[in-house]
Amino acid sequence: MSLACSARSGGRATRRNAVGRRAAEGLAFAATPTFATMALLTGVLGGGPAATLCSAAQAWPLDGMVAMYLLMSAFHAAPWLKLIGASRSA
Repeated sequence: MSLACSARSGGRATRRNAVGRRAAEGLAFAATPTFATMALLTGVLGGGPAATLCSAAQAWPLDGMVAMYLLMSAFHAAPWLKLIGASRSA
C-alpha cells in the first residue's frame, strides 16, 4: 500500500498494522506457557500408545516429547525475559 493510498484511507492501514502488531506480541507471549503446559501434561499423562511403540523402556522421564516441549518453551521465552528485564530496570 502506498503512502498516498494510506493517507486517503484515513489511517485505517496504520490502525490495522497496530492491531496486527499487538496480535503478534500476544502470540509471542502465548508460546512459552503453551509449550510448558504441553510438556507438563505429556510428562504426567504419558505419551500414550505411540510412546510405547517408539521406545522400549522409559528410563528417564524427560525424554522424547517432554524434552522437545521444554526446549521449545525455552526457545520461545525471549519475550518473557525482555519483559522481566524491562520491569527490573524501571
